[in-house]
Amino acid sequence: MQINDYIPTINTMRNFLDIAIVFVIVYVVLKLLRGTRAVPTVVGMVILALLYWLAVAQELATLEFVLRSAVVYIGIAIIVLFQSEIRQALIYFGNRLRFPAWRRQSGSLGESVYDEIVLAATTLSSEKVGALIVIERDVGLRNFIDAGVALDARIGYDLLVTIFNPSTPLHDGAVIIRHERIAAASVFLPLTKNPSISRELGTRHRAAIGVTEGSDAISVVVSEETGLITFVENGTVRRNLDTSQLRKLLLDSMSIPVEQKKREPTKTMKPDETEITVG
Repeated sequence: MQINDYIPTINTMRNFLDIAIVFVIVYVVLKLLRGTRAVPTVVGMVILALLYWLAVAQELATLEFVLRSAVVYIGIAIIVLFQSEIRQALIYFGNRLRFPAWRRQSGSLGESVYDEIVLAATTLSSEKVGALIVIERDVGLRNFIDAGVALDARIGYDLLVTIFNPSTPLHDGAVIIRHERIAAASVFLPLTKNPSISRELGTRHRAAIGVTEGSDAISVVVSEETGLITFVENGTVRRNLDTSQLRKLLLDSMSIPVEQKKREPTKTMKPDETEITVG
């Protein structure tokens, strides 16, 4: 039997579409796996597949039996080892393949809400008070909200600054914003396990990255050591932001219409912006 017998003839648009879909899926999966701890595991699985092919080709009965028996457990191993990567991939596809009726309405949060967040972050930055603010988008964060201290309070500059005051019991952990309200405070988030994260980023930044890896949320971080403001979205870390840069990133990420981007908060910082791509 010739190898041509295993390859279908590419002579129709259906065949081309079939190959294109497989190519896109493989490309997206490889892009999501790039720079993560899953890469060495994938390499190991490829090596096992090559060993199985060698065992079959060279009629190595014992090796073939062992590897064939191991196939039964590979599916479970993939789920256990790649659970975070699988969740991130499903979120990635879900965010891009939703029907228009399911999409988040543009500008669902008011412009004034972002002014309060930006002004609070700027004030905390000037005083070098650490803070972590997470804004929920389409993927719900109820499991984290329920584990924190429920507030369900209207967003305000004074409240945010008070929460992160080191003398208050709620200053540890993150604040989660949901539907124009502070849903919970003192929320502890999972840390990113990405090995490529810079050692300059501490626990607060790693938590901000971790929540964006497991959902489509966005995070605003104020460093306690340096006072620098950081914005995290989809694994991309933008550090050293000033007031106008942070506000623009927030409005763009929440799809606030351009005509609403008018008023700037009064307090400003002017450091240079740097960007770090994670993953």
